[in-house]
Amino acid sequence: MLFIGYICFLGMMMMEVMAFFFVVLGMKLFLSGENYYYEWMLMNLGSLNLSVVLIFDYISCIFLGLVLFISGMVIYYSSDYMEGDKSMVRFIGVVMLFVLSMGLMILSPNMVSILLGWDGLGLVSYVLVIYYDNEKSSASGMLTVMSNRVGDVLLLLCISWMFNFGSWNFIFYLECMQGDSMMNFLSWLVFLGAITKSAQIPFSAWLPAAMAAPTPVSALVHSSTLVTAGVYLMIRFFPLYSSEEVRSVMMFLSLLTMLMSSFVANYEVDLKKVIALSTLSQLGLMILCLSLGMTVFSFFHLLTHALFKSMLFLCAGVVIHGVFGYQDVRKMGGLLEFLPTTVICMGLSSLALGGFPFLAGFYSKDLILECSEMMMLNMVVFFFFLFSVGLTMMYSFRVIYYSVMGESKLSILVNISEGKCMSKSMLVLSGGSVFGGAVLGWMLLPDLQEIVIPTWMKYLVLGMVFLGGLMGYYLGFCKKELTLSLLGMFFGKMWFMSWASGYGMSFYSLFFGNSIYQDMDVGWGEFLGVKMISSEVSEKSTVIQWSQMNLLYLHMFLFFVLMAGLVVL
Repeated sequence: MLFIGYICFLGMMMMEVMAFFFVVLGMKLFLSGENYYYEWMLMNLGSLNLSVVLIFDYISCIFLGLVLFISGMVIYYSSDYMEGDKSMVRFIGVVMLFVLSMGLMILSPNMVSILLGWDGLGLVSYVLVIYYDNEKSSASGMLTVMSNRVGDVLLLLCISWMFNFGSWNFIFYLECMQGDSMMNFLSWLVFLGAITKSAQIPFSAWLPAAMAAPTPVSALVHSSTLVTAGVYLMIRFFPLYSSEEVRSVMMFLSLLTMLMSSFVANYEVDLKKVIALSTLSQLGLMILCLSLGMTVFSFFHLLTHALFKSMLFLCAGVVIHGVFGYQDVRKMGGLLEFLPTTVICMGLSSLALGGFPFLAGFYSKDLILECSEMMMLNMVVFFFFLFSVGLTMMYSFRVIYYSVMGESKLSILVNISEGKCMSKSMLVLSGGSVFGGAVLGWMLLPDLQEIVIPTWMKYLVLGMVFLGGLMGYYLGFCKKELTLSLLGMFFGKMWFMSWASGYGMSFYSLFFGNSIYQDMDVGWGEFLGVKMISSEVSEKSTVIQWSQMNLLYLHMFLFFVLMAGLVVL
């Protein structure tokens, strides 16, 4: 295990150095306004040129630097969390392959190489979800991979459609082909493919199911890699979204996703699923921001969300590791006594998620909400937008309440020790949750103008945040089983989307197959087919066998029949 620890440490150091390099390069490109485009020719077969194309601009470099930074912390964290696992080397290798697939997708301006990274993310995520070899993990992995196959098919259609433009390097066509009907169809394909990877309605059921993977993987998947790939692809293709129809559908689906996930998170009792549903809500916020045309703000929130969400998952992993795999938040009171560093970091990340003032989430979410208040938004959209922010603070405070308040129901099971690697990883990421929003805001928005809105609108967002916190405290204090009601079932089952995506599809397909089997294979098909042929052959063979038996009266009967025939003739 000492050798594994050295491998994790070296992997972490290598990724942190690369992350620093890419972030510095991204800031240089942002300040200079330059983009670097590299193309390596691999093979020339007649008129076919096989080449590797990479693009380095401030979006790709800063995002890739953040992915590498979080991945390094997760790998270092895994050396403690996965201690004693017999397949630790395989686990680290698969995680590295996961990061490599994400890096390929980030740096690619070519649809074919994007598909390689995109498909690599889906395949490796399936391997990681089924890492614990049991029935639940296998079912979750199958739901995850089959949902992501839809996005793969749509990207394949994008590749086929781009034959019309002579090249798969989409970066050359974004500005000059805006408003073109052919590019409008491409924007629909990219949008539908992106919402499958980012788990928007109606493809939301796979994201909580993917929690069957180890917690370090969940921290990586739900902060900066798999689920953010769709949002990143939409940011890349944003110049195509000039059509009002596409933006309207984008706004409608993202708003529904925000409301659904926020409601369900307040009814959920599984700690990891609560955090996964919060990721779903924040992804909806990013896509809603894109539908309003605020690309830079969406990218800003994508970065800040990655910082505090990765730390929140790592804190949840320490808690679950400390209580030997138990994940019910209602039994986790009084953890401050046993896991003080973890609970403090969890509180910071939960408050940052809820948009508490001067934490990382506040700088991006408050900016998005205040800018949306300056737009000509529909009142229904604006109300549900603010309402979802309050719901976010509700389930964030609910997690804090259940983990800190009261007495632990599992005190006899709690492992008091906090691993050094896990604690160091959380403390490093806590700096990002506290200072990351301000630093990224100064870096990405140096010329941000003053937002002028009425005073009551200025305090409206903060009022929704604190009101959501009070409601979360009420839900934590009122310990009724809300999930027993019909309304609780509706919200607790993701508006029955999980049944439709997983149980519903498998049930009806298996039911249909069983009906065909009963009606055709062992029913009419067998009666009119094999059974009837067998019965007829059996009857005829009985007559033939009887005629072949050496019976005296049969021979005498045939002799008289022959003689009668001769006389007649």
